[in-house]
Amino acid sequence: MNDGGTSTEHRWLLLIHQLPSKPAYFRVKIWRRLQGIGAVAVKSTVYALPSNAETQEDFEWLLKEIAEGGGEAMLCEARLIDGLSDTQARALFDAARDEDYEEIAKDLRTLGAKLEAVTSPEQRAEARTQIGRLRKRLADVVAIDFFGANSRLLVEGLITGLEARLAEDKKMTEEPAKTAVETLAALKGRTWVTRKGVYVDRIACSWLIRRFIDPEAVIRFVPGKGYVPNPGELRFDMFEGEFTHEGDRCSFEVLLARAGLTDPALQAIGEIVHDIDLKDAKFAHEEAAGIASLIAGIAMANQDDGQRVAQGTPVFDNLYQYFRNKRG
Repeated sequence: MNDGGTSTEHRWLLLIHQLPSKPAYFRVKIWRRLQGIGAVAVKSTVYALPSNAETQEDFEWLLKEIAEGGGEAMLCEARLIDGLSDTQARALFDAARDEDYEEIAKDLRTLGAKLEAVTSPEQRAEARTQIGRLRKRLADVVAIDFFGANSRLLVEGLITGLEARLAEDKKMTEEPAKTAVETLAALKGRTWVTRKGVYVDRIACSWLIRRFIDPEAVIRFVPGKGYVPNPGELRFDMFEGEFTHEGDRCSFEVLLARAGLTDPALQAIGEIVHDIDLKDAKFAHEEAAGIASLIAGIAMANQDDGQRVAQGTPVFDNLYQYFRNKRG
């Protein structure tokens, strides 16, 4: 049983502006201000934000700044009718935030590699300072992540993993100590909840839940931001969820470990999901590129999350059988 949710119509704020050609620094200043409030360009001189009191205030201050600098600007609230859909507009915001998150992830991986050589208290203190700066950068991006972009979970997992390594004052093992195996019986008859707009990790987790944990599981798809779970729900691949990114492991890998599923074929699938989702080529399976293309095609052809899971299911069924035969 699925609950795919219903699409809602968004209202958008559009800042339409024209800046003087000189001085050049003023144009750069306005561009940086637009980036800082999370606006995205829908045309060369038209920037958008989702409509609410806070974003309206941000745009109004910017409009005033543009006028004082000799430019022209107008602010309007709009409903998208043709040419650009709400879904496409949201995708622009998610893509912009994913770029921000992936820059932070790159810096976190670099720092993680350096931690291998950290031995002295001074070095650990400096590493904590660097992590603090990266967490501040993360908080700044989260503040303008209006729809819950996919890569936030990746960065949250990486940064908490590094913090745990420093707190323990030792190298993180391949299986973090926080992993606790759940009994499969305790995971049956539950409602599972994940973010709308499912992609490889959430599709794979949904398949794993229905194939190996609870064939009758109810899976619901909810907004990525602001969702308050109901009693007894299990959230996966969601911020603060019960089963989500931990360290450098994707949600599928965490779910496998926590459910005590040790089938080598499932482990191989987890490695492929990891490489597609985290984009770090950690396991470098030759099958990953093909699976990534299949999932991308499913996502492009289906807006409905239930359909994405339904069409992704035979992909993972076949992949599972492939690894079973390959390792048999």
